[in-house]
Amino acid sequence: MQLSINSKPRKLFIFLVGIFLLLCLYSMFFTLDVTEYGLVKRFGKVVRVLSNPGLKIKFPYPIDSVQKVQRSLLNFQPVPMEYLTQSKNHISISSIVLWSIVDPKRFVETLVDRANAEIRLADIVSSEIGSVLGTYPLHVFISTKAEEFQFGKVMAQILESARERAKNYGVQVVDVRLMALNFPEQNKRSVFERMVAERGRIATKYRSEGEMESMRVIAEAEHEKTRTLAEAYKEAEKYRGEGDAEAMRIYAEAFRTNPQFYKFLRTLEAYDKILDMKTTLFLPADADIVKLLNNQGAMKSVDGDKEALKEPISQMTNNK
Repeated sequence: MQLSINSKPRKLFIFLVGIFLLLCLYSMFFTLDVTEYGLVKRFGKVVRVLSNPGLKIKFPYPIDSVQKVQRSLLNFQPVPMEYLTQSKNHISISSIVLWSIVDPKRFVETLVDRANAEIRLADIVSSEIGSVLGTYPLHVFISTKAEEFQFGKVMAQILESARERAKNYGVQVVDVRLMALNFPEQNKRSVFERMVAERGRIATKYRSEGEMESMRVIAEAEHEKTRTLAEAYKEAEKYRGEGDAEAMRIYAEAFRTNPQFYKFLRTLEAYDKILDMKTTLFLPADADIVKLLNNQGAMKSVDGDKEALKEPISQMTNNK
């Protein structure tokens, strides 16, 4: 009976020791995911940094403990804040920050966890945005001119400064992007008026350039018209001169061949130009026209020139 009483505490002790050993054995193993770092702490101090995924072993708790931190790309959005530009304009900016942990030991020693890291990174990014924006005027962000718009340069400068400061915490700032850029209500009116004035100036510039181009085209067309007309007039005068010369040559040839016939022909041409049914002439009695208008004189002149008419006509036919 005495033996049975002593065996019960012994069995309980062995059972408790077994449970403790199982717990220690269980606490010696842990798994690590591909998206995590594993930091093995011994009495609160980091002694190992594990980055390869799989089943790992350590000393049992409470000698060793494991803290897991993310090794994948993380992001967060700082609280929107107002900043002052070089041109003394207030703007409100909402940003997003992409970051990752590159030195998990330093990260845990300085920031402890992700929540503290995002608070610290928000302070860094906000201060860098404010310091960089204070060196640029407002039109750098909203100008429509390519030579004035420098948004990419500004963001690169902010990212470089924030990345340099974040290295002290074992963190890499991958990217900083501005999601929205707004103006406070008290500044919106002046900004919109400036934008309207700028668009009006651009429209006036394009309108004046169009008018100048229109005047240039019209002037060129007028110049081409004048040149073409001058060339045409020159060509026409050339042909008219050649025709007049040929006519004078024919008249001279006719006059040289038979002066009386030439005189008769020119008289007929004069009649054709000045006489009609309503014409009344007052001429001296000895005028050639009066003699030709006299039937007897006309008949005598015609009879006397019958033979003379044949020779010039035949000669002009031969000349053709």
